Amino acid sequence: MSVSTLLEADVISSLMLVCAVAASLALGVLLTYGICQIMFRIFRMHAMAAAKERVSSPAVHVAIEG
Repeated sequence: MSVSTLLEADVISSLMLVCAVAASLALGVLLTYGICQIMFRIFRMHAMAAAKERVSSPAVHVAIEG
């Protein structure tokens, strides 16, 4: 093997490593985004249920004396 062939192999290996790191980072970001979307939907459902319960429950009047 010549020096230029070894150099090309090193460049290709480095490029593949950079691409693997970028793909791994992108996958992590997409996974985190998906988890956040799911959690926000759960929180929204909980907030809507709590709001319905608050509206349907009888009002409690608190007298403030001062």
